[in-house]
Amino acid sequence: MMSKLAAMECNRVIHSQVRNKKQSGEKMKSILKNLTLCSFMIVLGWMSASFAQNEPGTQNNDAAVVAPAKAQDTAPGASPVIAPASAVTEVSPVTPALPVPDTTPVALSVPMTRTEKDAVCTRCHDENEVKPMLAIYQTKHGVKADTRTPACQSCHGESKNHLSNRSAPDVLFGTRRGSSRAFAPSDATVQNEACLSCHKNDAKRSHWEGSTHQSRDVACASCHEVHNAHDKVRDKRDQPGVCFTCHKEQRAQINKPSHHPIPEGKMTCTDCHNPHGSVGPKLMKRDSVNDTCYACHMEKRGPFVHEHQPVSEDCTTCHNPHGTTAESMLKMRPPFLCNSCHTPHAPIQASLAGQTTAPSAISWLNSPTFTQGRGCLNCHTQVHGSNNPSSANPASQNLFR
Repeated sequence: MMSKLAAMECNRVIHSQVRNKKQSGEKMKSILKNLTLCSFMIVLGWMSASFAQNEPGTQNNDAAVVAPAKAQDTAPGASPVIAPASAVTEVSPVTPALPVPDTTPVALSVPMTRTEKDAVCTRCHDENEVKPMLAIYQTKHGVKADTRTPACQSCHGESKNHLSNRSAPDVLFGTRRGSSRAFAPSDATVQNEACLSCHKNDAKRSHWEGSTHQSRDVACASCHEVHNAHDKVRDKRDQPGVCFTCHKEQRAQINKPSHHPIPEGKMTCTDCHNPHGSVGPKLMKRDSVNDTCYACHMEKRGPFVHEHQPVSEDCTTCHNPHGTTAESMLKMRPPFLCNSCHTPHAPIQASLAGQTTAPSAISWLNSPTFTQGRGCLNCHTQVHGSNNPSSANPASQNLFR
């Protein structure tokens, strides 16, 4: 009853205020305030009525027991008269109490974040290490915002024994024993598997298996310094020095007078080679040596009307791309380079090695003039191919201009 009266009173107040007050901002706020107050009173009335119904009665019906009436006093020898029992009140069955659910929070195993995993390692491996361990956060392997960034355990393994008794980590990178402890580095195959777990999908590393470096157990850490902010092998100026650590013959060739501009910093080894493997010979980036050379020397590609066969086969037949003492990186200076395939000039038509020269061909063309004057290229200027369309004049077939 109380709740109904409260509701009626609220409705009366609301309708009265709506009729009397204007639709302004301040008066609407007053209406909303009164409406909230009335709603609270209604809820309070409902709660009071609910509690009043649930209060237990003064008599405990569940414990009431109906006892039979006493027999009335009768004369001796007469049968006792028993009064009828009063009506028995039916007791409603008691609903069994439901079990209370356990609300104790269950501890969930939340995986550790990358920063939390790194914190396990950086407690000991801090800035006082001999190697710059923390410098990895200045590289792409330490970018926190990148979801692909690995944690320490992603490369070195969980290394539980290393955490408990300071034994060697599961995977230790490098090519020689570390300077801080006497731990031997892991096998090159184990090291490379840790790297390829992320980098195997890169197109530049798809031919690593079976490549020259992989078959000779060269580890990724042999060239790369992951924890160093400046990885020398990825710098065009410092990369040749890393390669020359093993390729000492090429170090000597690159310092000869005629060479590619590698010492000047304009080129580097990976402009021609893919150290992670390729389908071409000698780890060339292209399918062949010529295709790699044509990437820069496009004017030598052709096709030409009159081809010079060694040119279309392999550029290194005449050239040494790492450097020589002859001009244009030729293996020998002309005419000695030409004479390795062609006999010294006999007739006007140059003959190949092994062919017999006619006795009448002995003239000034066979004199030392060609040897001393380096005369082959004075006439045969188009050694890479000629487009002279003349078929009557044999000069076009001799790679003249």
